[in-house]
Amino acid sequence: MIAVVGSCNVDFVVPVAVLPGPGETVLGRDHLRMPGGKGANQSVAAAKLGSPVAFVGCVGDDALAPTILSALDGAGVDTSWLRRVPDAPSGIALITVADGGENTIAVSPGANARLGPADIEAAAGLLSEAAVTLVQLEISLDAVAAAVRTARGRVVLNPAPARSLPAELLASVDVLVPNRSELGVLAGAPEPTTPDEAAALAAALDGPAAVVVTLGADGALVVEDRAATHVPVSQVDAIDATGAGDAFCGALADALARAEPLVTATEWAVRVAGISTTRWGAQSSPTRDELS
Repeated sequence: MIAVVGSCNVDFVVPVAVLPGPGETVLGRDHLRMPGGKGANQSVAAAKLGSPVAFVGCVGDDALAPTILSALDGAGVDTSWLRRVPDAPSGIALITVADGGENTIAVSPGANARLGPADIEAAAGLLSEAAVTLVQLEISLDAVAAAVRTARGRVVLNPAPARSLPAELLASVDVLVPNRSELGVLAGAPEPTTPDEAAALAAALDGPAAVVVTLGADGALVVEDRAATHVPVSQVDAIDATGAGDAFCGALADALARAEPLVTATEWAVRVAGISTTRWGAQSSPTRDELS
């Protein structure tokens, strides 16, 4: 079982030729409304690969909630621990996607900000039994810390959106999964521009037992015991990178729950994330049948 503790949103996506700069307005094509949120995205990605997944989160009491619930239920995610918050809006993300897949994202957390330690306590039985507990940072740090403390299986933390984290929290993480910029924030250093720079920063981090750095078109980097292994990516025709990191994390959790070695799990995650960029939407990761 994989337990995912995190956010769930509805994404409003506007395809554009180029991303707008500060103060600039650009005209886009027809907008898309899709389910999203890092926690929900990662839950759906792992469930589509065949893992049993349960999601711990909060949704609003509004017209957007059914979109979120339908996507989770449709993927087979257990939503028994998804709390509906009265008088709160569901989370939303406003996304612009340029030709080629690059994007910018603004998130309004809504009900996600109401997820707290009491919700984690209510799910303590789930987190104590899960082989992998997967957490991100679109929820309160109190909820993140409570989930990490309560989990008894392998703890995977995706530190996104980027913020500095307490040393005691990082020390309880088994696998940290940052991208380049998130790694720079955690290390208190400039964003690494090469895999070698990323490897050096990841190896110098105190706390997590292992670090897997996602490098976009350069694949990923696995750092264990200060030794780095580079996992390259296969070339794909990307159209939307939204949620690619979430597809990666969901696939990584899927493989780790099946007791795969971390490098093997990362190879699987790179493959799944790459395919997800060839489709629109943050929950566009492939099923296991599509990968066979």
